[in-house]
Amino acid sequence: MGFEIIVKDNTAIVTETDIEKVSKRFLTQIGYIVKGASPDVPLKLFLNCFIKRPDKAWLVDELAFELKTSRPTVYRHLNKLKGYDLLEDVQTGEAQRKKAYRLRYSNLSKAWNFTEAHINVAVENYRKTVEHLQELIEEEKHGEKNTADPGL
Repeated sequence: MGFEIIVKDNTAIVTETDIEKVSKRFLTQIGYIVKGASPDVPLKLFLNCFIKRPDKAWLVDELAFELKTSRPTVYRHLNKLKGYDLLEDVQTGEAQRKKAYRLRYSNLSKAWNFTEAHINVAVENYRKTVEHLQELIEEEKHGEKNTADPGL
């Protein structure tokens, strides 16, 4: 899954002291938890597995067991978190053949730096597109004036 995040005007959640409430609201704001859907699996995956145990490399089967859900559901949520670049893949098990996942740098704040970098690149690309579009608008305006008034 490619990088996709919701960026909207919001108030920092700095007065709430309940980690679950802050996590749920934050994850909803960025689009990881979908409004109207049950937040149980994505919230537990994020909070119980990756935030409360940031050094642990989780196999998909372990996550499915921990969350009492299916492997496809786990993969769906892992892919969204990977899309934010918050997780890193690590090899574990016999001969390092099994892929596992953990919070990048075992630290949410450091992992979030990667997310911000993606946001900055996306906004910069929007800016380039807007500037190009404005150039096209100006060229069309200039071309129309020249066409309308051959004396210019």
